Amino acid sequence: MKKAFVLAAAVLLGMGTMMAQNSFKGIVKYKIESTGTVAMTIPEEVANAEIKVDGENLYTKSPIFLGQGAECVLVNGLQTTSCMDLSQLLGYLRAQGSEFTYEGTGKIIVKNKSEESDFDSLDIEDKEPGHFYYEYVDGETKEIAGQKAYKMIRHMYDEEGVDHPMVMWYSKEIGPKINVLFSGIKGMPLECTMDAGEGKALTYTATEIVKGKVKEADFLLPDGYETLGDEELKELFEQLQEEIELLQGE
Repeated sequence: MKKAFVLAAAVLLGMGTMMAQNSFKGIVKYKIESTGTVAMTIPEEVANAEIKVDGENLYTKSPIFLGQGAECVLVNGLQTTSCMDLSQLLGYLRAQGSEFTYEGTGKIIVKNKSEESDFDSLDIEDKEPGHFYYEYVDGETKEIAGQKAYKMIRHMYDEEGVDHPMVMWYSKEIGPKINVLFSGIKGMPLECTMDAGEGKALTYTATEIVKGKVKEADFLLPDGYETLGDEELKELFEQLQEEIELLQGE
């Protein structure tokens, strides 16, 4: 069963194993704008974003591409490593009397490994409520930041069975063939408009593609973070949820 999830903006897809890895090395720079009928204020630290690319490897610290609590994300093929800073949340909860078996600072590394089979069915039409699929549109292209971009539509259905399509323009020549940072699309997004509800929308568009301006050091994780085992991480998240629910119920 395919369930939609949010990416800081999040967006899944699969592909065959016979295609060669892209060799692009460089930086994709974006601008983020409010494009809905109701204007949104875009903070300065969000308005400009970038993703560093080295073949199957990606790295970004831009909030628009990060999940909640994450400060950076590193992609190595099908493995995603996120740096999450929960220190403020933990500090607040501890000040309210909450206790945790975890005694660290809250700066943690979260790793997730996908399999190609996880994405196999995502271009198969699926109209079940809460589900989605990707349609790759043949023959429709445009140029974005000097790069040929191809059209893709994410079809997502609500509980009434109504489709809420989202158009994305992407490059086949940049990034992983299965891009887990963007839920498995076949390449690198260059333009996408995301519905934020109530007439609000955000559009991110590639404005510049800089070739060759990355090195190995650009894909290193920051210092000061600790890696937790799966059970430790699960226990921490469960305790966080319990404590937050307790406070909300007071």
